Amino acid sequence: QKEIDDKLKTSYANLNAWQKTQVARHEERPKAKFFIDSLFTNFINLSGDRRFSEDEAVLAGFAKFEGKSVLVLGQEKGEDLDSRLKRNFGMMRPEGYRKCIRLMKLANKFNIPVITFVDTPGAYPGIGAEQRGQAEAIASSIECCMSLKVPIISFIIGEGGSGGAIALASANKVLMFENAIYSVISPEGCASILWRDPTKSLEAARAMKLTAKELLKSKIIDEIIKEPIGGAHRNKEDVILSTKAMLTKYLEEFKQYTREEIL
Repeated sequence: QKEIDDKLKTSYANLNAWQKTQVARHEERPKAKFFIDSLFTNFINLSGDRRFSEDEAVLAGFAKFEGKSVLVLGQEKGEDLDSRLKRNFGMMRPEGYRKCIRLMKLANKFNIPVITFVDTPGAYPGIGAEQRGQAEAIASSIECCMSLKVPIISFIIGEGGSGGAIALASANKVLMFENAIYSVISPEGCASILWRDPTKSLEAARAMKLTAKELLKSKIIDEIIKEPIGGAHRNKEDVILSTKAMLTKYLEEFKQYTREEIL
């Protein structure tokens, strides 16, 4: 076991950007639903955008954290094939963003902090989503995040892909897991656009600076959450403890600000 741990430590210490992308996509990696179930009590899942339909790719609802009310929004990829299809692999449609906007406005009205868990390859690019105003829904979601007078704290737990991620990560504090990624496009997408060759994903990942270290250096995120040796999927309990500590710390910090100062 000790040898395995040492090997893990050395191999995970020097991961390149493309390897980190693969860790961020690991199918055993803790997902939003796991964080919601483990961190919060009395979670009430709320559905629908009151315009078109319900989007299963995002879990949204009010819950209690340490006895205080919070609004939780989590992009959920699903655990097995059936749930992944149901959740559309975490790719939200316009109605998902509109549901989040509806709930964020409600949280703002009742002075309830907003917590988001970002984990998506990107917003869904299907024709139906485009017809129903995908770009407008994402833009409105960013605008809504920016106009809140309650703290909004965002965790990038796996993949933070494109506008689909920033729609829920335009936050007061953006916290990112050590092996998560956050970028304007997936490495494969970037490689196929720039070089017309998806096999150049490694070069693309390196050029895009999508790792937590690079993003902290560029001041795009506020803090990195350490992961257990070998990635978050190897010790989920540890991950929950560190997430809880971060969340408590930042919710405490925002208590001293007025609503105007938060804005």
